[in-house]
Amino acid sequence: MRKFILSIDQGTTSSRALIFDENANIVSVAQKEFTQHFPSPGWVEHDANEIWSTQAAVCVEAMQKAGISSAQIAAIGITNQRETTVVWDKSTGQPVAPAIVWQDRRTAAYCDELKAKGYEDLIRSKTGLIPDAYFSATKIRWILKNIPQAAQLANENKLLFGTIDTWIIWKLTQGKVHATDASNASRTMLFNIHTLQWDDELLQLFEIPLHILPKVKNSADDYGETQNILGPDAIPITGVAGDQQAALFGQLCHQKGMAKNTYGTGCFVVLNTGNNVITSSNRLISTIAWMLNNQPTYALEGSIFIGGAIVQWLRDGLQIIQQSSEIEDLAKKVTDNGGVYLVPAFTGLGAPYWDAYARGTIIGLTRGTTKAHIARAALESIAYQTQDVLQAMQADLETSLSELRVDGGATANNLLMQFQADIANLPLIKPSLLETTAMGAAFLAGLGAKYWTMDDLVKLYRRDQTFLPRMDVHTRIHLLQQWHRALERSKAWVE
Repeated sequence: MRKFILSIDQGTTSSRALIFDENANIVSVAQKEFTQHFPSPGWVEHDANEIWSTQAAVCVEAMQKAGISSAQIAAIGITNQRETTVVWDKSTGQPVAPAIVWQDRRTAAYCDELKAKGYEDLIRSKTGLIPDAYFSATKIRWILKNIPQAAQLANENKLLFGTIDTWIIWKLTQGKVHATDASNASRTMLFNIHTLQWDDELLQLFEIPLHILPKVKNSADDYGETQNILGPDAIPITGVAGDQQAALFGQLCHQKGMAKNTYGTGCFVVLNTGNNVITSSNRLISTIAWMLNNQPTYALEGSIFIGGAIVQWLRDGLQIIQQSSEIEDLAKKVTDNGGVYLVPAFTGLGAPYWDAYARGTIIGLTRGTTKAHIARAALESIAYQTQDVLQAMQADLETSLSELRVDGGATANNLLMQFQADIANLPLIKPSLLETTAMGAAFLAGLGAKYWTMDDLVKLYRRDQTFLPRMDVHTRIHLLQQWHRALERSKAWVE
């Protein structure tokens, strides 16, 4: 009987499932969007039950589309939006509060307090992260402090915490397995990336009990089996990684010094630093890329909060396009940005600026400005932010990158890709299969189930396009200088 890998790709705006065959070809895809909740300015929430119901539905739909049964799934790999925090009642399986999404800024003031009290170096030395509302620890603390039921259940040893991977594993196994992988654990601000343990000192600082946290495992490992969920057959879950680490793995950036950028809702630049934790001098974060056979591979990461989401805003907020795909043609109607710069700091700025109080700015407008200039400035903002992260990475490594591997939805935009190659002065390598996040989860699951070997993975990677830089140095320097002027004007806007 022919066997396949089921990849669960649980993202920020949709739940997806992909079936891969033995040659890493996609056999079927199913996707469902779910509701985004914005109850207060800067707050972003999801309904964890809706995430689960949409995810379970697309898994079944993907198998139906492929015409295969649960008996033909060799293994399940899971990749997920990271840092998003779910806390639930162990006995009922019901979340005690809405899931607090990675984009949520409600704990920004508390993070400022931590910095003011001198905890930044402690947190950074243990976790590789900086105190920011982005990560899970302050979200868990907020739930424990603000949801009375949560504190009560924690005292009764009936509360569980998980990032989205943990929540899905718990649901798939009918509560038999409460686990996460090292890559997801490293995003909580509670996991010591040197000792590879939950850190007692940090748990004490954030007032979080150890017993609510999941067990931390390898990224290719035994995560139990499905229990009559996706069909009558028990399917092993054998691969787990946070979405950006999964994309790095799927892009075969397995060697030290290789980097990728994923152009999704946000943009995430990740650089493999091998067996060494590199502490950034340029406000990047150190993280675990993956852990195999109890050996971690580390990475530097720069998280850009608003990437492709800027195109959604032009579509839904300004309504200057009807579909996201129209952005490229609109931007091509002008030969340059006409002096217009757009800083998409809608939820503050991520790496390497880390300014929770920045807000979006459009500057350089004249009577001659058209919606095409704004569209072009929006696309260019994605490339400028990426270049600022790449610059910081190269400074930390004290070496230049030789290429950047790219994936995600916005890589379909050739105008953006060429501008990125130009402004970064780097070749961009685009694989033929852009589903690298789901592919990374599938690869890890395949390794965990002995469906593939590492040598097999190398043969399965296929290049599609290479974008070579062609902008002259003076133009590049001028554009970046103007971008940085615009950036300064967006910072610390909210008092």
